[in-house]
Amino acid sequence: MALMALSCGGERGGKQGPYAREVAAAVPEIERGTGLRFKRPPVLATRTKQQVRQFLEQRFREDVPDSTIQGEEILYRRLGLIPDTLDLRRFMLDLLTEQVAGFYDPRTKTLYVVDGAPREQVQFIISHELVHALQDQYMNLDSIQNVRGENDRTMAAQAVIEGQATLLPLQAALGPGASMPAGWDRVREMIRDNQTRMPVLASAPFVLQETLIFPYLSGAEFMRRFEAERKGQVPYGANMPTSTEQILHPDRYFAAHRDQPTAIALPAPAAGSVVYQDDLGEFETRLFLYQHLHDQPASFRGAAGWDGDRYAAVRTPKGDAIAWVSVWDSPVDAADFSSSVEEVMEKRFPSARRTDTGGATRWTVGGARTVQLRGGEVGGRAVVLYTDVPNGIEPDLLDLKHVRLGDGMP
Repeated sequence: MALMALSCGGERGGKQGPYAREVAAAVPEIERGTGLRFKRPPVLATRTKQQVRQFLEQRFREDVPDSTIQGEEILYRRLGLIPDTLDLRRFMLDLLTEQVAGFYDPRTKTLYVVDGAPREQVQFIISHELVHALQDQYMNLDSIQNVRGENDRTMAAQAVIEGQATLLPLQAALGPGASMPAGWDRVREMIRDNQTRMPVLASAPFVLQETLIFPYLSGAEFMRRFEAERKGQVPYGANMPTSTEQILHPDRYFAAHRDQPTAIALPAPAAGSVVYQDDLGEFETRLFLYQHLHDQPASFRGAAGWDGDRYAAVRTPKGDAIAWVSVWDSPVDAADFSSSVEEVMEKRFPSARRTDTGGATRWTVGGARTVQLRGGEVGGRAVVLYTDVPNGIEPDLLDLKHVRLGDGMP
């Protein structure tokens, strides 16, 4: 599973502990695949499904603040990515605990296997989680998990962490130098086919499905490319990708001058108070477009010139609102994104009243809300401001003149 940190206490696995044979088989393969050696022996223990559920619930409450959940709910609802009635915290917990068979806990430095895990899956589970245990000895997984307000950077890091832990067991199972069965396309299908065995995941809104699958699927593809380009190295520390853009377009990561995202600082909103701030990144921007356009090439094009974004979830006297600023590689890219959003609006709200005023386009939705799209320039860069506000709140929720752009991330 992903980097959900758990604390289950527990006994040492040791050479005679549970699944000792599987651990002994996996450790040399993992060390060979990464070029790294375990600094200390991995610790392994077992837990029941009920114990796993209880500790997941406890840690989820500790590690995911209400403000984060509330902010994401506001954003996803306003972008039409989840139903208004969805309880995001409860649903995410159901997703994270569905059919969990094993996990590594960065806090206790222990690898846990769930009692009764399918025998045919145990070796892969142990190998996958042992990779996490090794990674944690060379970088602090817990600190990566606890980054706040940098969703895109965190997703990129998770893509490396889960991608490597997915790719190495596959390579070990196939033997040195072996090619992927039926090509890499078949591996992608295998990862996606796991959805059919997970009813909660299969029923999840598209955005939740894709963001959960992304680190494993796109991450494994990125790590395959990294192994080819940077033999004998690992993408940890300063080598860690800083955006999903770099995962989706590896050439931008491997370039002599890595394409870093532009940092954005938002001013205070004209009305209400900010509940939460974060970013979407190119990947979730692409998901937003695809959710409504159902056109993969168009969605890819609309998001391809992304160079940074920042949104604020705002609680106003009239209800929830969002203000989302994105910066683009060129004015053409900003125009492509704006055109894509206009198509989204036509599909989402075909009866909305559209007006063009003062350099902005507004859609009045059922007399209850206004969505506005405004293009502009900040510091010589093309930006787009998307706002969604309740009736009675001025659509110009942010003033672009007070938006600040920073240098690319280090």
